[in-house]
Amino acid sequence: METLYFNDWAHSYSDKNTGLAKRFADEFRRSLHLAKDSERGRTLIISAVDNDYRGLQLDRTAEKDIIRIKLNEPLGPGESAKLFITYNVKLPPKKYTDYGYTNRNSYYLKDWYLTPAVFDGEWQLYSNHDLEDLYTGVTNTTINITYPSRLFIASNYGVLGNTEFPNGQQSQLIGKNRKSCEIILEPENRFVTHVTNQMTIVTDIDAPKYDEISQGISILKISEFIAENLGQYPHSQLLVSEIEYRKNPLYGLNQLPRFIRPYEEQFQFEMKFLKTALRSILNESIYLNPRKEQWVNDAIANYLMIAYVEQYYSDQKLLGKLSNIWGIRSFNLAKMDFNEQYPFLYMLTARRNQDQPLSTPQDSLLRFNQKIANKYKAGLGLAYLASYIGKDKVDSSIKTFYKFYKKNRVKTLDFESILKRSTDIDINWFFQEYVSTDRRIDFKIKEVEKTEDSLYVTLKNKKGTNVPISLFGLRNDSVVSKYWFNNIEDQETFTIPRNGEERLVLNYDQKIPEFNQRDNWKSLKGFFSSNKKLKFTFFRDSENPYYNQVFYVPVLNFNIYDGWTPGLRLYNKTFLERPFVYDVAPSYSFREKAFVGYGSFSYRQYLNKSGLYVANYRIRGSTSHFDVNSRYSTFTPSMSLGWRPKDLRSNKRQFLSFRYINIFRDLDEGLIAAGNAPDTPDYSVFNARYINIDNNIVDYKSWVLDFQQADKFTKLSLEAEYRKLFENNTQFNIRFYAGKFLWNNIDPEIDFFNFALDRPKDYLFDYNYLGRSEETGIYSQQIIIAEGGFKSILDERYRFSNDWIATVNTSVNLWKWVEMYGDLGYVKNRGVDGKFVYDSGIRANLVTDYFELYFPVYSNNGWEIAQPDYGEKIRFIVTVDIKTLIGLFTRKWF
Repeated sequence: METLYFNDWAHSYSDKNTGLAKRFADEFRRSLHLAKDSERGRTLIISAVDNDYRGLQLDRTAEKDIIRIKLNEPLGPGESAKLFITYNVKLPPKKYTDYGYTNRNSYYLKDWYLTPAVFDGEWQLYSNHDLEDLYTGVTNTTINITYPSRLFIASNYGVLGNTEFPNGQQSQLIGKNRKSCEIILEPENRFVTHVTNQMTIVTDIDAPKYDEISQGISILKISEFIAENLGQYPHSQLLVSEIEYRKNPLYGLNQLPRFIRPYEEQFQFEMKFLKTALRSILNESIYLNPRKEQWVNDAIANYLMIAYVEQYYSDQKLLGKLSNIWGIRSFNLAKMDFNEQYPFLYMLTARRNQDQPLSTPQDSLLRFNQKIANKYKAGLGLAYLASYIGKDKVDSSIKTFYKFYKKNRVKTLDFESILKRSTDIDINWFFQEYVSTDRRIDFKIKEVEKTEDSLYVTLKNKKGTNVPISLFGLRNDSVVSKYWFNNIEDQETFTIPRNGEERLVLNYDQKIPEFNQRDNWKSLKGFFSSNKKLKFTFFRDSENPYYNQVFYVPVLNFNIYDGWTPGLRLYNKTFLERPFVYDVAPSYSFREKAFVGYGSFSYRQYLNKSGLYVANYRIRGSTSHFDVNSRYSTFTPSMSLGWRPKDLRSNKRQFLSFRYINIFRDLDEGLIAAGNAPDTPDYSVFNARYINIDNNIVDYKSWVLDFQQADKFTKLSLEAEYRKLFENNTQFNIRFYAGKFLWNNIDPEIDFFNFALDRPKDYLFDYNYLGRSEETGIYSQQIIIAEGGFKSILDERYRFSNDWIATVNTSVNLWKWVEMYGDLGYVKNRGVDGKFVYDSGIRANLVTDYFELYFPVYSNNGWEIAQPDYGEKIRFIVTVDIKTLIGLFTRKWF
């Protein structure tokens, strides 16, 4: 061996091109990219010498947080070498991750010193991607640390002693057969040591409303549960910290503000402590490859959490105390047991076609999958297996695995072999189908034939995934029979004895993460009893497979022509995505004294995981007012196709859409007299559009090709946009737009269908204008960056084009969210010379594409800032659509 590698994750905060910085950019986290140099962490190597004090050659890998050291002499089999490396570590602030320091003089040190990378026939080199998965050699480590006297220390290593001296103190930390050392230094001693028969626990888990004596009793109960169901912790003490919990919290209702916490304090504390303790125990004693085989630890931890709730809190509901509140208790979500969250949260990504195999490396998982869905699927998988082969067999396999492999390097195959030896039943399906693929599980009861003493049940495997399925017989909502069936490739008929069942249900106990449970039951009382009843529910709910659910919620919309329009929205979309969705919202316009609203029916078909992955089919209609006493109605059938790359973390997408927009208008006579209407108020447009987009905070690229064919015109346009965030934190935006009438038989005096320089007419009614027909006033100052994209309102002669237009829009930031913009363009109308146009000004880019202000300075109009009524020239972008705003916050998760 001529070269050694060392993990130097403290250096991953050093600049904007490290693996960590790029990971943050992929997840729309700008903090590390925008950080000042003084706010960065880094490692400065002072010297590196061998045992003869000869200098060693070293450099860094591409992601900068792994050091490569070339030895002066090759290291042969069985030989050893001593290296002496002297270096300084500068900590980052904790605002990027929990690692580093705070302004309250507290410090959290994890993965903070050089550790040997793992060599198992080849080097396992993993950069820091904020996944808590440092892969390092198991070492014996001694740390002597000197720190100020005002601080208190806690560590996962054993603290052997503490020596005080003037203005300081020194401690020695020792870890045998351990991975890296964690150290927490704080000005307040919040850690409490609990000594139980099973282990010594050092913790500061926060529970202000749960007294310390009760906490001690709960910790004793949890330590006994872990020892009984997992085994004896092999190290001198276990660190269970609030910091560790915050990195992997109990996602869901547990994160609500304290004053609306839905759970009892004891349950809240125990689940919080149990999750953190299990994670720390497994990470500190089962030495799997944490990037490629983390699912094993996740499976064991979440399986034990499921078992803990079943043993001590079997009646606990998912909504906790909220389940008893009038108005909430009728929801299906309120009736769900606490452990039903595991299939529910996993299914959030499965229904979106974004689920990934458990064997996927951690750095290739979507954030939601890495933090939640895959962990829950892993734990649920062991519960599924336990239900199939017997809980005692899975329990004993986990204890055997932990007993023989704790403190040793281990692989997934070791866990697999122990599980297979525990049973005579074939469980290859668990590893080959459940773990290694993203194939969905979905069965249905296709048919049931009854005889006097038997039932002939035909089961359909809708996805072809070869896994076992459970069938329950119910009478008066009590289980009277249960069967397991397997090897159903397509469909099979099984004969079972008749035991007075009134209803047959697949997967009744929710142990199997099944894709669709709406067709999992059959009533044996007759044909009409099998029909699902309608159930009207206020607001959205979780799926109830025994009802056809219709949700209703009041809505209130606004535009200046209709005024406030209250209405009632009726839809069938549950918390989990479903293929067919209808959404109808009739409303009443008090200003126009007329009914308005919309309705849509859509069907989404997921085709593949990558490549051509989705097809959408939709019919939508709407009606509203676009001016005083002027109504428009639309009817639009459409179809779209979507493409994405194999890497689901990539933000690249391509879409091809086709739609036929039919517009029906009742025009006020004043509009017709003013010449603001086409020859006929009704028209239809065929629109084909191709979109190619790569949405990232550092490099944003998109281009759109749009084709429109109508009765009297044919148009083609191209829009391309690029945004770049440079290393000096300067952001540069450039957008190009070009449009051409291929054929135009519209009266030149009518500009309704023309290309617009600054404010499109929106004859397809695509844009969310607050006052789409306004020519003056605050509503006329709303701008949507489309078509020409100009911000200044120029002369009427070249605000619109009936021939062709080409524009370039640019902006560059001056300070934080303050930018300078400039637009150039050329507008050509039929029969007249073209016109070169330009404008410039200041852009307040508060939230890109969501809330922006534009202050014109200079344009074809001259020095606008010095002209009268300047306030009327200011333009604004505002997004009030709730769905769009939610996407701003969820994009980093999916």
